[in-house]
Amino acid sequence: MSSRCGNSFSRNGYWCQTEVQEVPRYGACCRCPARLITSNQYSILSQPSVSFPSSQDIVAAERTHKSSLCFIFKMLSQLREQIWADWIWFPEGHGWADLKDHDGHVFPKTGDLWATIPIAFCFLICRQIFERTVATPLASLLGVSDKQRVRAPPNPVLESYFCSTSKHPTQSSIESLSKQAGCSVRQVQRWFRRRRNQDRPSKLKKFREASWRFTFYLLAFFAGLAVLIDKPWLYDMKQMWDGFPKMPLLPSQYWYYMIELGFYLSLLFSVASDVKRKDFKEQIIHHVATIALISFSWLVNYIRAGTLIMLVHDASDYLMESAKMFNYAGWRKTCNFIFTVFAAVFIITRLIILPFWIIYTTWVYPLTLYPPFLGFYFFNGLMFVLQTLHIFWAALILRMVVKFLPGNDIVEDERSDKEETESEEEDDEQREKFRNGHVQNGHTVFNNNHSKKD
Repeated sequence: MSSRCGNSFSRNGYWCQTEVQEVPRYGACCRCPARLITSNQYSILSQPSVSFPSSQDIVAAERTHKSSLCFIFKMLSQLREQIWADWIWFPEGHGWADLKDHDGHVFPKTGDLWATIPIAFCFLICRQIFERTVATPLASLLGVSDKQRVRAPPNPVLESYFCSTSKHPTQSSIESLSKQAGCSVRQVQRWFRRRRNQDRPSKLKKFREASWRFTFYLLAFFAGLAVLIDKPWLYDMKQMWDGFPKMPLLPSQYWYYMIELGFYLSLLFSVASDVKRKDFKEQIIHHVATIALISFSWLVNYIRAGTLIMLVHDASDYLMESAKMFNYAGWRKTCNFIFTVFAAVFIITRLIILPFWIIYTTWVYPLTLYPPFLGFYFFNGLMFVLQTLHIFWAALILRMVVKFLPGNDIVEDERSDKEETESEEEDDEQREKFRNGHVQNGHTVFNNNHSKKD
């Protein structure tokens, strides 16, 4: 058996194959002093070798990389300057330079908003403590108790359909599932009804959530009143533009903003674990729009308008949460009275004061002072989003009022899912029995009062 031998490295870094001869496997090559190598080894060594870059190449690559990073940073800096240009967010003749601290006056800064994130996490911790130490004993005091729920028996076929396909199967799907699971149609319907009830939040969970929000909204409303009670723009809203944007920031306004924004951030963080209602998507839009509105009004010093908007919102929220609390406790007359007051306050504050006083002062009146600018449209656009949601919720409230007045029944939140009971199913079974007669061992007994005669 023979092998090939290769020469040494050439200048270009490749193995050259010059004067190659067939030689014995363990023989010697007369033309090359190197040791003999097998044909397999030679085929590997004859491939191009790994070339290492020189120091000059490394320096050139580093310069290219640094120049690319500099170009990217320069582009981002230019983009930032264009986004935050004075003419976009302020009226003509004003800009970010007006918000620099001077002569002992403090103005809002972008970095202040970072403080709302730890405040939001503090709210989440305080909520857990409050629900365990205050809300739960209060629920027991008011008689809030959970109804014992019958759990659906384990069934892999139905469970797979419930988790992956739908929680509300159609009639044709129920018939198909009854054949696959070996159950009757009525048993499949009962299983899905019980399984849906298992996923619904308990009454105690709803009560604790409502009591936490009631406590915050109540304290926030009276804190907002304390902040604004001596401010002239509370009584003459046109004064919210007096001296804009060179309006110094007061310590009370700072804390009012940080606490409100931190609370709404905490609601956004806990949305996955909170009770999900029918208006879940609208609630998310409301939270995002509120956070954007509060943050933007802070950045461009619309603080006077922002404090008025927050006060108007808090005026009715605590009434709604308290009505929920008494609803879960079963206090009918108290719930009905509070809900009536809430409906009146909601309509007055959200559908009258907010659009015809505050939005008018932020949308129409500024045009008499300044030419329109992009920040003006952005702020009022968020206001119109909130107002659209207010109209949507007002319709739900009126629906509840219509149901509440004639029958004098307890008010139920239209946004909540009602727990399904089996009373309707039992009524259907009873009607079926009376229609077909009593059933014994699968056979209908037509006359069960006469004794059998021989």
